Amino acid sequence: MSALTALLRELAGLFVDDGSLASAILAIVAVAGICVVLTPNVPLLAGAVLLLGCLAVLLANVLRAARR
Repeated sequence: MSALTALLRELAGLFVDDGSLASAILAIVAVAGICVVLTPNVPLLAGAVLLLGCLAVLLANVLRAARR
């Protein structure tokens, strides 16, 4: 049973390696969703928020990892 638990933890670790990265991406998705609700006539705004937000979060995570 512990081997199965270890396997599942390793599998989850593939998708969520850094908790702050995952939570930041979820926050960006939430902000993009709010943009869609507040400005339904400007769908490119949500796309820009997703693209630029995810790139900014990724860059910040890479820079933080490089400092370690």
